[in-house]
Amino acid sequence: MKIKKFEYTAILGWSSTRYDIFSECKRKYYYQYYAKFDKEFQRDRINFLKGLTSIPMEIGNISHDVLKEVLERLKKSTVPIDKQKFEDYVKNISQASTEKNFFEVHYKVQERIDAEQLFPKTYASLINFLESERFEWIKESAISEMDKWIIEPEGYGESRLGDLKLYCKVDFMFPSGGKIIILDWKTGKKNEEKHSKQLVGYAAWASFHLDRIASDIEPIIVYLHPEYEEISLNISDDQLVEYKERILRETKEMYEYCSNFEENIPLDKEEFAVREDSYICRYCNFKELCLRN
Repeated sequence: MKIKKFEYTAILGWSSTRYDIFSECKRKYYYQYYAKFDKEFQRDRINFLKGLTSIPMEIGNISHDVLKEVLERLKKSTVPIDKQKFEDYVKNISQASTEKNFFEVHYKVQERIDAEQLFPKTYASLINFLESERFEWIKESAISEMDKWIIEPEGYGESRLGDLKLYCKVDFMFPSGGKIIILDWKTGKKNEEKHSKQLVGYAAWASFHLDRIASDIEPIIVYLHPEYEEISLNISDDQLVEYKERILRETKEMYEYCSNFEENIPLDKEEFAVREDSYICRYCNFKELCLRN
């Protein structure tokens, strides 16, 4: 299975994350994507805030990274993983991650981050997968076509929808029994409505890159914590059509905040309103720029 490549273009590209931020707060959206255009604050300061991680985010990041390594290892060897070495490895990564710049420390929610705030949930999430029927099935059945596995492909998951550019990056995609299976890891709270929309996006992405019809693709959300659970969708061609219509509509909404959407140049910052409801600002990386500490 090969992923299509594209020449660079400056035009604004849709992604689920981008549109979520756009919907949440226009000023946050501006800082997240247009820091180089800001005349009020230094770009380095905005980028520092943009780069802040958090405890929940880092648990997800570590889990994704380790699962990628587990699957890459599986392609080379099916020898069982040494549980003690694995535990020590995850502890070391958790400890190293505490050196990152955390939202909770920057905004003085707490003085520092301890590995024990990251390790237990991360390790439990990973063990839940390693002890799952899905992992056993991958080792016994899907392994036969491991040369076709796609594990977190490089780049940002760029694809096309007519003349539109969009991004949708899968965690793990592989063929089995004539179908294309997509697994997407989640360590946070279950949100079936939101995540089901993501599944349709993964199916559309795979359909485009692999030239497969909707019924050939089975996207699955994998909840790793507090226990292992899967949610899958049977994607129809009608759902892909609806998805494409939604992407077109949402992309046009974001275009309206550009003075030149082909070059992805925004309107003046003043056009990106600060959200009136300050409740959500408590969790925003950029809240100090809006004086909402």
